[in-house]
Amino acid sequence: MTLLDRPRTTAADRTPDAAPAAIQGVATPASAPAADAVEHPSDVVAFVERIAALTTPDRIHWVDGSTRERHQLLQRLVAAGTLTQLNPDIRPYSFLARSDERDVARVEERTFICSENEDDAGPTNNWMAPEQMRAELEPLFAGSMRGRTLYVVPFAMGPIGSSMTRYGVQLTDSPYVVVSMGTMTRMGSAALAQIARGASWVPAVHSVGAPLEHGQRDVAWPCNETKYIAHFPETREIWSFGSAYGGNAILAKKAFALRIASAMARDEGWLAEHMLLIKVTSPAGKVYHMAAAFPSACGKTNLAMLTPTTPGWTVETIGDDIAWLHIGKDGRLRAINPEAGFFGVAPGTGLSTNRTAVETLWGNTIFTNVALREDGDVWWEGLTETPPARLTDWRGEEWTPASGRPAAHPNSRFTVAAHQAPSIADTWDDPEGVVIDAIIFGGRRRALAPLVVEARDWDHGVFMGATISSEQTAAAEGTVGALRRDPFAMLPFAGYNMADYFAHWLDFGKRLRRSARVPRVFQVNWFRKSADGKFLWPGFGENGRVIEWMVARLESEACVDETPLGGVPREGELNVDGLTLSDADLAELFRMDADELEAEADDVERFFQTFGEKLPAELRHQLSHLRSRIRAQRETEQSATA
Repeated sequence: MTLLDRPRTTAADRTPDAAPAAIQGVATPASAPAADAVEHPSDVVAFVERIAALTTPDRIHWVDGSTRERHQLLQRLVAAGTLTQLNPDIRPYSFLARSDERDVARVEERTFICSENEDDAGPTNNWMAPEQMRAELEPLFAGSMRGRTLYVVPFAMGPIGSSMTRYGVQLTDSPYVVVSMGTMTRMGSAALAQIARGASWVPAVHSVGAPLEHGQRDVAWPCNETKYIAHFPETREIWSFGSAYGGNAILAKKAFALRIASAMARDEGWLAEHMLLIKVTSPAGKVYHMAAAFPSACGKTNLAMLTPTTPGWTVETIGDDIAWLHIGKDGRLRAINPEAGFFGVAPGTGLSTNRTAVETLWGNTIFTNVALREDGDVWWEGLTETPPARLTDWRGEEWTPASGRPAAHPNSRFTVAAHQAPSIADTWDDPEGVVIDAIIFGGRRRALAPLVVEARDWDHGVFMGATISSEQTAAAEGTVGALRRDPFAMLPFAGYNMADYFAHWLDFGKRLRRSARVPRVFQVNWFRKSADGKFLWPGFGENGRVIEWMVARLESEACVDETPLGGVPREGELNVDGLTLSDADLAELFRMDADELEAEADDVERFFQTFGEKLPAELRHQLSHLRSRIRAQRETEQSATA
């Protein structure tokens, strides 16, 4: 056994660092007030002492989640050069971080599922045997926090006290991670109190991997060339080394809320999904809730903060990224947003594309790797149509529109509390969750995939989710235009074999069918193009028209025409009033060519073959049904032209 898997009893000093320089123009930070002193649970203490013995920090600080504590941490980060305070008159209590150029995104190639059996990780995950990974990690973590503070971060994923909420304790030597966790989770004494009362918790360990010798000067963004993010699904552990970037270091997010939680959900009978959650209210005042899974660059944030153009309709935000779905006591599918904040991509977020998101960022926000304006505010590509004449770019270098390079990193981010969004629903943190009426899958296809299509039943909906695809939009993603299958938008995030994940969805549907009402399942594609390469659908706020049709289907007030891919709106039932959309373009949004459909079926079959015999038989049957429907369409077309 090693220090990574046996308890130790080494004691350590628990006093925090001294606090340096003041921050100007303090607004009310988005952070919970301090709770009464909470007893440190013995199992958490043992965990902390074991990791402290391995990493040898100078100090240990138990995070309480208070506003005072957050302010002190931000002071230290400003003094260390990690954060620059923005102009408090323009962007109150907000900060800019510039990361090391080697630490700007998730490191998927260094992300591992360390299940006992390789087959349990499946073909879509990187796998390493647990004992091998522990042997790799121990020498890296040994002494890794020397000269630094080990922060003990108890946190809740979901509303405190909800039966759907799960808890964790992250140990980290990064104060940037601590303040980010304070925004993204319910962090501090309230979460620790739940653990003290007996709630189970996930242990997570993170180090930037940059120990300091006595008297050594620190850098603004410490990190390490070697990086690992390791997940142990059987023991529910997360270990992350070498990166301070959010997706690799804020372990409550993708690591816990999706990879580990998906394995927990499989074992406990629920779903942990890469889905947004929205509340839709009709002109009649009737409320519906929808969950939606979209791969990157497919319009996810826009839908989460949608402002419909059609009169009387409103869409409010429950969550923008992750949803946990349970079958409630009433037999209905219910969901919570386990997060407390938004960790969004800045480039492309602008007044013309997502005004709600921009308005959310008025203050109390940490920006990472965006550009700095001369007046002390921030800017990124897409924020405004015309860039400022002069900026300091994300590397800290002078920039003008003639520089020939982006001012903000393409993966630059903002971290902001969810309750600050003007679109946030009053039920966004309801401990009972919200009832899900519909599930939406999205993709990005220039052809073939219709604007909207409805699944015939739950199993057909699982087939839709399993075959989500998008065409890559940037060279950094691979070949531009190449098709990428991203089942359920979970390809990088499923914590176990994706074939078993499909089976879990199918089994979950069997349980739902015994309930009062099974959600309808839809697929959308906002990105269909004409022959000359122009988008056929206006998108953005007009996407509310598609939501309006979905609601009509929920109320059985609209009919569908059956196609090989599912049901599409019958002529005249999709509200296009006021749009400059020709009849030909409207028809093209739903046209399905038999040859293209056959090629699609062939591609799906090749994708399914990667899962071997573990692929559920029902998905093979769904593919067979699709081929039968394509043949029927071809016969109908041939008869019509005979």
